[in-house]
Amino acid sequence: MKQTRRKASKKRPATVAKKRRGSTSKRAKAGATSSRNGEALLLVGTMKGAFVLRSDKSRKKWKVEGPHFRGEAVYALLHDTRGGRERTFAATNSMHWGPTLRTSDDYGATWSEPGPQTVRFPEASGRALAQIWQITPGRNTEPDVLYCGVEPAALFESRDGGESWRPNEGLLNHEHQPKWQPGGGGLCLHTIVLDPENSRRMLVAMSTGGVYRSEDGGKSWRARNSGIRAQFLPEEHRYPEFGQCVHKVVHHPSRPGRLFLQNHWGLYRSDDWGDNWKDIANGVPSDFGFAMEMHPHDPDTVYIVPIEADVFRATPEAKLRVYRTKNAGASWEPLTKGLPQKDAYENVLRDALAADSFDSAGIYFGTRSGKLFGSRDEGATWTEIADALPPIVCVKTGMVGAA
Repeated sequence: MKQTRRKASKKRPATVAKKRRGSTSKRAKAGATSSRNGEALLLVGTMKGAFVLRSDKSRKKWKVEGPHFRGEAVYALLHDTRGGRERTFAATNSMHWGPTLRTSDDYGATWSEPGPQTVRFPEASGRALAQIWQITPGRNTEPDVLYCGVEPAALFESRDGGESWRPNEGLLNHEHQPKWQPGGGGLCLHTIVLDPENSRRMLVAMSTGGVYRSEDGGKSWRARNSGIRAQFLPEEHRYPEFGQCVHKVVHHPSRPGRLFLQNHWGLYRSDDWGDNWKDIANGVPSDFGFAMEMHPHDPDTVYIVPIEADVFRATPEAKLRVYRTKNAGASWEPLTKGLPQKDAYENVLRDALAADSFDSAGIYFGTRSGKLFGSRDEGATWTEIADALPPIVCVKTGMVGAA
């Protein structure tokens, strides 16, 4: 997986296109990307911009484009191919414009301009948007629906392909909301999980608030944290109704009711949509960590990157190891071939671990030191794709021409 860098075009800067209107792009309708069908796409968000990487199906060599949004933090990215479109979303945060949502219909060659915020709190709420932490596509049956998780913790929904957004009132005005507290990265709603079988059920997770689930399309929400510990609280209060610092939740669409959770101390699984959680930290060097990713084809396989401790956020024993379970958490194995096993004091954040959808799944992750690693064989072997990017906070995958 060697990298070659593509120079940015001087004739077409990456940030000067006029903002596009309409939920489905004309470019996608015209089939202008058919020649690129099957190319692998990697979207990498860093503290100083976003990078777009492309490769053929072999995923041996990558072309690196960027940085887009130079100097701006990019915490969330999404490539959306529903509804016949090929649209890329980027959540940028600049010192001038603040947090904004930008879009591209040509794989980052041009981007919408950073105009007035479309994701914003009602003035009466007294809150101001600090960061967009997550962009999640709606169900395949609702191609124009998207969700954003933001800081301070709230959920936003768009029903027109991202042109306009509104906050989820049930969560915005929840009775627990005044008691949620910020974690080390802020009070952020970072995880959005949809039930593909029940359009009225969805789940969110936040730091620190914990897991909440809705059974009525987001009108009301109930905390779902039974069995999840809050290690930072006194022992007698370590299992509260809410207030846990959940770092990530994943599930597989073929078995949506089974959830996996990486906590601020703790690895858990739920087999009943979060009603109950049980510890599955079996054989890992630490159950502290941020990142967690589901295998795209196997509902029993999950990937994590353990971190030593909250007071020392680096890989245990200075060894960079991805851990994988192939039996839903009954046991975990380290995946190390090709990764540094000496003097590797690395950290991988919650959205910096991703999987692609090829038959032999590619697994990718980025570190706070700017290294990007990839595996073409489901984690058996690893290759360094880039070694000197800005601090990586987000890695997402896609496929060019998938629409």
